[in-house]
Amino acid sequence: MSVAPAPTVRRATVVWSVAVTAYLAAVFHRSSLGVTGVEATDRFAINASALAVFSVAQLAVYAAMQIPVGMLLDRYGSRRLLLAGGTLMVAGQLCFAVATDVRLAVAARVLVGLGDAMTFISVLRIVAFWFPGRRNPLLVQLTGMVGQLGAILAAVPLVALLHRAGWTPAFLVAAGLGATAVLLVLVAVRDAPHVGPGVAVTPALSAVRRELAAAWAQPGTRLGLWTHFVAQFSGAVFALLWGYPFLVQGQGLTPTAAASLLSLMTVGTLVAGPVVAHLCARHPFHRSALVLVVTAASAAVWAVVLAWPGRSPYWLLVVLVLVLALGGPGAVIGFDYARTFNPVHRIGSAIGIVNVGGFVASIVLVLAIGVVLDLTTPAGASDPPLSAFRWAFAVQYLLWALGAVQVLRYRNAARRWVRATDPGPSVTAVCVPPGERPDGGGERPAGGGSGGPMGRAA
Repeated sequence: MSVAPAPTVRRATVVWSVAVTAYLAAVFHRSSLGVTGVEATDRFAINASALAVFSVAQLAVYAAMQIPVGMLLDRYGSRRLLLAGGTLMVAGQLCFAVATDVRLAVAARVLVGLGDAMTFISVLRIVAFWFPGRRNPLLVQLTGMVGQLGAILAAVPLVALLHRAGWTPAFLVAAGLGATAVLLVLVAVRDAPHVGPGVAVTPALSAVRRELAAAWAQPGTRLGLWTHFVAQFSGAVFALLWGYPFLVQGQGLTPTAAASLLSLMTVGTLVAGPVVAHLCARHPFHRSALVLVVTAASAAVWAVVLAWPGRSPYWLLVVLVLVLALGGPGAVIGFDYARTFNPVHRIGSAIGIVNVGGFVASIVLVLAIGVVLDLTTPAGASDPPLSAFRWAFAVQYLLWALGAVQVLRYRNAARRWVRATDPGPSVTAVCVPPGERPDGGGERPAGGGSGGPMGRAA
């Protein structure tokens, strides 16, 4: 499939806007468990470890499906996957609305995770096909930002509806919102400017497998994977599951105050996204340095919170959520590596590989926190004490250490690859801003060397 030249700005914007609406709905579905975790423990009569299984089931399916979904995306296109993913999430929320049995509830979260896995990378592929490469960093960050509005819908309106109307009506409304997004995709989204639905050429599966192997072999793709790993997990786990119980049970905040902090975290992500995109566009060779700064900031503020004697003051919790808000935009830098180190015809596979990183880390942390909370909560206690939360969240430092080492490792590998391939001055002049050359150190976008439109526009 080739990219048609010069689609109208209006048409491209409409297609992207509807696709982003589908992603917003996916984030809403994904976040709906995190803000209802306390109610879920009561509804299903489960402990912290069992509650973690709900989230892990959702995240595990999401992570496990990223590479298969990336291959499907390169073969069938964004529109079909957005429709399939949205339908699966609606089915999952319908099941969750009526579930009273743990097994049905876990199955419902699996459906949500499966549909969610098809959504974000499908939107990124739409960005790649509908917009010039120079606009990609900003549009990818904007996609992430707008999608995070779904977390606000989950944190405030869904919680309010849950408390007013009850479990089943709240999740039926959630399913209705998802169904609306599916209908919008059906009407408005097309895979590329020059094709309608159902007329795109479908590449052979063997060719898609070869492109997957090529994407994995590219060190820039693996740098993207570890970038996503190290930057995302802390904020994601806080927002998806354990932040709300930590704030309510550990820090003694009211449910309203806790939901407000989670909403503030989302607002912080909206503000940080354009800043990170601007820095990536201005300094593409120093993207990994930005990732490491975001990681260090998260580790530092958590150290203060965990070491604070007694419950943390409210201002410190505000600082915590604002710093954690940087993790989402920082993780999105991984997708920029996938875009600039791979040609457009394998962008789905490359993005799928990258997207595995943060969600594998999140799964590990969700499980670890649940296990540590159960081990450190005194027998007979109705809620985990603050000391239990401190031990549980300290597990993050092991993941940060692993991720930082791997980012440095694959940054060096990407630099060696750039020096070894040395594409020549014509490609370098197009792909690399003035003053940012391979001999100056840093990660150079390499897609142009493969002849793909993504690389030439990077």
